[in-house]
Amino acid sequence: IVGYWREAGVASSQNLALKTPKRLEALFLTLSGDELTGKAAYDSSGSRETEKIVGSEIDVLGRSAFPGHRETHVIGTDYEQDAILRVSLHWQGQDFHVLKYFTRTLEDEYGPGFWRFRELTTDIGLYLVARHWRCAKLLKEELI
Repeated sequence: IVGYWREAGVASSQNLALKTPKRLEALFLTLSGDELTGKAAYDSSGSRETEKIVGSEIDVLGRSAFPGHRETHVIGTDYEQDAILRVSLHWQGQDFHVLKYFTRTLEDEYGPGFWRFRELTTDIGLYLVARHWRCAKLLKEELI
């Protein structure tokens, strides 16, 4: 799961999880031992922000914990083109759950992984975020 990933889809039944002014666009993940480190690129109300996040692998089933009561669980991936993650967050006494679809490319959003993501989200609604991907492109350029 290491390498560059661009967020191409978000699904949640909880409106707050979808209306945040700080939207993730891309991640670059590295793994050292059981420590998962990500450089995240966000669009924050039109401005680019980056953040280094360090988490720890909970188990070999693709679950990782991050500061701020956040946990990710890899639902499915082919490791080469796409990944579907469940992100859980405990905030202000509530649990929030979001399914996210990631792809390694800046161009093709509708590969086989996208259709798996769509099938998984039919019960909760599918919300795709239309973006210019400026922050995602800049992060990828920095890494090349």
